[in-house]
Amino acid sequence: MKPLLTLLSSFVILSSSLAAERPNILFLFADDQRYDTLGCAGHPIVQTPTIDGLAAEGVRFSNAHVTTAVCWVSRAVVLTGQWVRTHAKRDAMPQVLPESLSTMFPEVLRQAGYRTGHFGKWHMIAPPGFKPEEHYDEYEAIGRNPYFKTMPDGTKRHETDIVCDKGIEFIKSQPKDKPFCLNLWFNAAHAEDNDHRPGIGLYPWPPSVDGLYEDRSIPPPRLGDAAIFDAHPQFLKDSINRERFFWGYDTPEKYETNVRAYYRMISGIDKAISHVLAALKEAGLADNTIIVYSADNGYYLGDRGFQGKWSHYEEALRVPMVVYDPRLPKEKRGKVCDDLVLNADLAPTFLDWAGAKRPDGYEGRSLSTLIEGKGSDKPWRTHFFCEHVDLAPTLTWEGIREQRYVYARYFDQQPAYEFLHDLQTDRDQLKNLATDPAHADTLKKMRELCDAEMKARGGALLPMDQRGSKKPAKGKAKAKVAK
Repeated sequence: MKPLLTLLSSFVILSSSLAAERPNILFLFADDQRYDTLGCAGHPIVQTPTIDGLAAEGVRFSNAHVTTAVCWVSRAVVLTGQWVRTHAKRDAMPQVLPESLSTMFPEVLRQAGYRTGHFGKWHMIAPPGFKPEEHYDEYEAIGRNPYFKTMPDGTKRHETDIVCDKGIEFIKSQPKDKPFCLNLWFNAAHAEDNDHRPGIGLYPWPPSVDGLYEDRSIPPPRLGDAAIFDAHPQFLKDSINRERFFWGYDTPEKYETNVRAYYRMISGIDKAISHVLAALKEAGLADNTIIVYSADNGYYLGDRGFQGKWSHYEEALRVPMVVYDPRLPKEKRGKVCDDLVLNADLAPTFLDWAGAKRPDGYEGRSLSTLIEGKGSDKPWRTHFFCEHVDLAPTLTWEGIREQRYVYARYFDQQPAYEFLHDLQTDRDQLKNLATDPAHADTLKKMRELCDAEMKARGGALLPMDQRGSKKPAKGKAKAKVAK
């Protein structure tokens, strides 16, 4: 911890003249990282001292979510500031509309005078002919399959480390008289789908964390009781979440191997970004660079008998989010904020920091209201619309997440299948209250909220097997409650 604390202690509050300058933005984005897998979030095993240090001197959002729990859509939401139902073509879900691509936050920042860079995962589904490299000053897509890349000298280097190498090069070449926005978007901790080697598991980690956690026993999934899986409706039992469970979680030995490797992947990110922070300090840019860490969606890790994301439960939708702003006064640092914040809020936040004009189509809100305590003409949100509209009919759904209640309807089921959970009495979402007469009024309210949010973004979608037409479905889905 000493090197990190020494590094963070150098992130001084700006002088009044420097505070008037537009800040740099460093956006660190992990893949498939569930909300609780950080030391600062209380995880008993995962070691993330770099991110923990940022949280200790910044703001950790303990109730951050994505609007859609799948990689490509979540990344499009982040770039466009719009829900998928707004930014995607109705007859080609989830392909992003050209008009939404024209106001991506890197493009707006670039037009506002920022030097922009993107290294790592891209994975947004754009129209044919779209070239992301034309929207950045520096761009290189770096994927997995495999994670280890062969370097010009014949050695192998992990994708996580390569992404950070590129980020350091970008920082070293940064002009002093121009602000920057740099995306370092990792593929970790996503499983290597095509590599299931015994003893290695699905998560090839960087060499920097070799041997880490080898002396730690990995406890079984907290929600791993077979009765929890058995209580699901058949369409969820038959989903890709269950299929992938058998890749590496269906025996205690496979489970321990894979979860240990997954934890190493996250610690590997943490170690790599510590070098990026050191480069910021060496370049004299640390005291005016805001650092954001988050992930594109959550992850089940064997809970509920599932693996992956895609569905409506907390493990899939909830993500880590940490914002470190060196300009904040001391009394506003080290906060934990439990307001409902979203991946859709990041683009408007970046533009707010940069003083750039917000595009009319953005749907998220600037987090500066919460971070800096800025005044607002309206209170913070009390609920949000969430959805998953492609990939597989068994996981196509729409819903509402409040601070207390969660509602979801899987509308490809005939009729739609509903869930209602009360987080106040059932934090783990084990009870479906949709058929409980005592909750009929709540169910009605949540349906109406869902309908209103859905209609505000273009209305209902046809079931996946009927999406040949460009006409959206009319009216609201007729719902079937759980039996």
